[in-house]
Amino acid sequence: MRIRFYNARILSMVDGQEIFEGELWTNNDKIIYCDTTSQIDAYYKDNPETMLVFDREIDCKGNLIMPGFKNAHTHSAMTLLRSRADDLPLADWLNNQIFPVEAKLTAEDIYYLTKLAILEYLDGGITSMFDMYLTPESIADACRDAGMRCVQVGAVNNFSQSVELVEECYNKLNGRDEYNSYILGFHAEYTTSKELLERIAGLAHKYKAPVFTHISETADEVEGCKERYGMTPVQFLDSLGMFEYGGGGYHLVHTTKEDMEILKKRGMYVVTNPGSNTKLASGIAPISDYMKMGIPIAIGTDGPASNNCLNMFREMFLVTGLAKLRDNDASSVNAYEVLKMATVNGAHAMGLNNCDVLEAGKTADLIVIDLNQPNMQPLNNIAKNIVYSGSNSNVKLTMIGGIIRYEDGNYNIGVSPEEIYAKAEQIKDRINKEMQ
Repeated sequence: MRIRFYNARILSMVDGQEIFEGELWTNNDKIIYCDTTSQIDAYYKDNPETMLVFDREIDCKGNLIMPGFKNAHTHSAMTLLRSRADDLPLADWLNNQIFPVEAKLTAEDIYYLTKLAILEYLDGGITSMFDMYLTPESIADACRDAGMRCVQVGAVNNFSQSVELVEECYNKLNGRDEYNSYILGFHAEYTTSKELLERIAGLAHKYKAPVFTHISETADEVEGCKERYGMTPVQFLDSLGMFEYGGGGYHLVHTTKEDMEILKKRGMYVVTNPGSNTKLASGIAPISDYMKMGIPIAIGTDGPASNNCLNMFREMFLVTGLAKLRDNDASSVNAYEVLKMATVNGAHAMGLNNCDVLEAGKTADLIVIDLNQPNMQPLNNIAKNIVYSGSNSNVKLTMIGGIIRYEDGNYNIGVSPEEIYAKAEQIKDRINKEMQ
């Protein structure tokens, strides 16, 4: 399908390129033109064989096209647990509230609960999710069927999944279809035995592949690791050779200078989750310190049990707002850098290097932001306004792989929202009865 977006402002997120007025054209899943209107004649001259008859032409009316947001850490199917176990300390929340319910979930449950999250991703401009959860194949099926781009990460721990399953998924889900890929990983040091961790590190070396996991989310987690191994989680995992080929950590709230030096040396990504860390009182990540050291940062919502909403606008505001509070410096963590974390850096962390910016040849994963709303006016600084005052209500359109999956309140994922809501209610009611 060929689609032409015209009369648009375009924020390509290409380094050094300012917002410009122009057009963007897609052909199937690729961007074939992204430039000013004045360059169209030059395009035709350079591409004389191209005959462009568009299937659809969209007048953007001065609104903004930009890359879609990348949710670089989430547990999508935890939509079931939204507002179910709030206002509790992390250990109580996880062990006494979350794990018992999760033990009753089926692969089919997770399929539909993932689709519920996808609805929220789409109307919030999120075009890719970096998901860690219990049944990888049903998650992959949900994303394929809904047209959502998904990178999954292994969730090995002492209670569920296995090293064998992670290796199987690594070989089976990578390249299975255009929407799904898979990265090695495990849940966390504190939930995973040393023997299992060593085996995951072995897979990293076998495949020369990166590894992602939760690391140093709470002060108690760090102290527990020190008691067990005499090292912080970052230092201990690195001692196992876990990150010889890179990877990253979710949260990384409580880190030392030595930890940061390891992250830098290994080329690791920090995936910050400020909404979840705030709600669970885990602390404020040292974002400005990571930036000063040149450690790349991406942004995730975490799951809808610990965050409740899967909203990248809120996460972006919290990244910069909490950093300013922590540093006691209103100039700390520039909003444009935060926008880069939510788009370009997230794509790179997930291995989606063709989905990072808007330019010819890149994958057509993009969103249209409605600037003709009160919270976007006047147009002093559009990019910073997205971070400081933007909301899901500003997302007019979400395109993934050249297919419009959300537009002006309407979803195109093969099933109606009402059907998904009804299924989620049925799952909730069944599990509530089983928990009695």
